[in-house]
Amino acid sequence: MIMLNNVSKSFNDVHAVKNISLTVNTGEIFGIVGPNGAGKTTTIRMMTGLLMPDEGKIVIGKYDIVKEPVKAKSILGYVPDKAFLYEKLTAREFLIFISALYRMPEREALPQIDEMLELFGIRDVGDELIESFSQGMRQRLLFASALIHRPETLLIDEPFMGLDPFGVRMLKDVIRDLSSKGVTIFLATHSLHFAEELCHRVGFISKGSVTAIKTKDEISGIEGGLEGLFLKMGE
Repeated sequence: MIMLNNVSKSFNDVHAVKNISLTVNTGEIFGIVGPNGAGKTTTIRMMTGLLMPDEGKIVIGKYDIVKEPVKAKSILGYVPDKAFLYEKLTAREFLIFISALYRMPEREALPQIDEMLELFGIRDVGDELIESFSQGMRQRLLFASALIHRPETLLIDEPFMGLDPFGVRMLKDVIRDLSSKGVTIFLATHSLHFAEELCHRVGFISKGSVTAIKTKDEISGIEGGLEGLFLKMGE
């Protein structure tokens, strides 16, 4: 479960996020869409604890991200919009490093690393340096690192960036499977098609405020679907 209650964030007296309140239920895939600069990434970064909200409360699972950041982050996985990976490590070494950050015992971490490499189709290159990876392979590795500790909540900023059609299909299957197992998923994307296809509900953000939240059924009943609604909201 994710809960945001009257969350706001300003930079130089300009509101990047303004009074956002929403709840994402356990196992739900919630998408947030909006134009560039609308506040999507700022919202996610506050949910991860990378940014502190000026006002409001953010709860991940049962933990306040400000008051109990270590506990909140222990059940949280995060895939950022811009990857930072240690180029001189192999994919396997990178995942070993990430698992150590989560203090996973080696006997638990090593099988999980093999499972993640296999799941994301990079086991054959698991012992190659990350600097040799394509953008799509890096994105797969990012997802593997976000899931290595089996988080209860997953935050994703632009999940399909750099992936080829096979990678997109694989990732959609992974997201659906995680949801079916009770993982709460919050994703920000410019891809209206994927948001409409994957998400149980979609929120619209503009100038830092969530202006509407629609269910999958509500979106399907609108002419033009999510794209038509998105364009109408921007008028």
